[in-house]
This record gives sequence, C-alpha cells and structure tokens, in this order.
Amino acid sequence: MLDYFSSAAAQLGVSACVIILIVIWEAVWTAIAMWKSAKKNHLWWFIIFFLVNLLAIPEIIYIIVTGKKKNSKKRR
Repeated sequence: MLDYFSSAAAQLGVSACVIILIVIWEAVWTAIAMWKSAKKNHLWWFIIFFLVNLLAIPEIIYIIVTGKKKNSKKRR
C-alpha cells in the first residue's frame, strides 16, 4: 500500500507522508461529521458526507454550524 502512496505522491510532486496525512485528515473529519449528522437525524448531510470528499471542508462547516446552534440553545 505504501508503494501506491509513493507512486501517487511522485506523480503529484509531494511526499508520500503528505498524502497519508491528507487521507487521515479527511477520514477523521468525515467520521466525526457523519457521526454527528446521524445522531441528529440529518439524513441529507450524512449522504453528502458519504458521497463528497473535499478535504473535509463540508464536514468542518457542518460541525461548526450545528455546534453553534447547540451551544446557543444551552445558554437560553
């Protein structure tokens, strides 16, 4: 598997470690966002996270937006 990352990294002109770190970054944020969307019954968000992978940008936005709504309800 490391050979695959090395080949892909060489074609992109980056280190294999960078590719591996990006994959881990994406997986962690996607897992967190999918978990939170499933707990809140947000089916469409769950489907979007499952189908679209953009360096965890939609996942981070979802976590920030829904986290702020949750915190504002607690303060009331």
